[in-house]
Amino acid sequence: MTGPGLFSDIGKTAKDLLTKDYTSDQKLSVSSSSITGVALTSAAVRKGGLCTFDVGSQYKYKKTFIDVKVDSESNISTTLIISGILPSTKTIASIKLPDYNSGKLEVQYLHDHASLASVVALNKSPLIELSGTIGSQGIAFGAEAGFDTVSGAFTKYGAGIGLTKPEYNASVILTDKGDTMRASYVRHFDESQRSSTVLEILRRFSINENTVTVGGQYALDPLTTVKARLNNFGKLGALLQHEVRPKSIVTISGEFDTKALERTPKFGLALALKP
Repeated sequence: MTGPGLFSDIGKTAKDLLTKDYTSDQKLSVSSSSITGVALTSAAVRKGGLCTFDVGSQYKYKKTFIDVKVDSESNISTTLIISGILPSTKTIASIKLPDYNSGKLEVQYLHDHASLASVVALNKSPLIELSGTIGSQGIAFGAEAGFDTVSGAFTKYGAGIGLTKPEYNASVILTDKGDTMRASYVRHFDESQRSSTVLEILRRFSINENTVTVGGQYALDPLTTVKARLNNFGKLGALLQHEVRPKSIVTISGEFDTKALERTPKFGLALALKP
C-alpha cells in the first residue's frame, strides 16, 4: 500500500547506500526455491578466525510467511508473518531458542496517509516500542518511543521528517533521546536509481562531535555496480558488485584509513548463489 511508510523507512535510502553490502568478512550463501512456496537457504561466514554456519527454510502460503533458521551454535530462530488479520495490518512474531526471553510480537498498520508499529517483548519484564508516521505526497513526519514496564522509564525516543521524490530523498532524524541528529540527502541520476550520490551529517551533542560522510553508487553496466564512501575521519570504503548469473551475485569490498595507511586494510568477499 502506498503511504508514508514506517518510521524506520525515514532515511533508509541513505543508510542503505552507505552501509548495505559493505563487509569485512567472507560469506558464501546458497538459496533455492520451489513452485510450492518452499525456499531453502544455507550460509557460511568466516569472521577473523571463526567460522559459523546456518541452514534455513522459508515457506509462503497466501498471506502467511514462516522462516526457520538453525545455526552452528544450536540456535533456532523462527519468524512468523501474517498479513491481513485486520485490514491493512501485518503481524510479526519471532523468537530465538533456547533464549525464551527473546520472543517479540510486532503489529504494523499501514494506511495511505498514516502508519503505526508496536513491538512488545514476550517476557516477564517486557519492553514496549511504539512508532508512527503521517504524511502524503512524498512527505512523512514520524516519531518513536521505547518504554521499560519494570523501571517505568523511557529507553528511547526520537522524531524525524522525510521527503521522497523520484529524483531525490532527504531526511532529518533526532534519536538517542535527543542526543543524536542525522541529516541525509540522496540524489538519483537515473530512473532505476542505480546511480546515486549521498551526503550524511551526524551530530552527537553530548560529545560535540560531527561526522560527515559522502558516498554513492554507479552502475557500470546492467550487471555491475560500484559503491564508495568517505567520512571526515579518513575512513574510505569501496565495493564492486557483479551479477555473475541471474540472481547470483559476487561482492568484493574493502575499507582503509587514509590517515593511518600503515594499518592493514579490511577486505571482504560475499558470494550469493541462487541456482
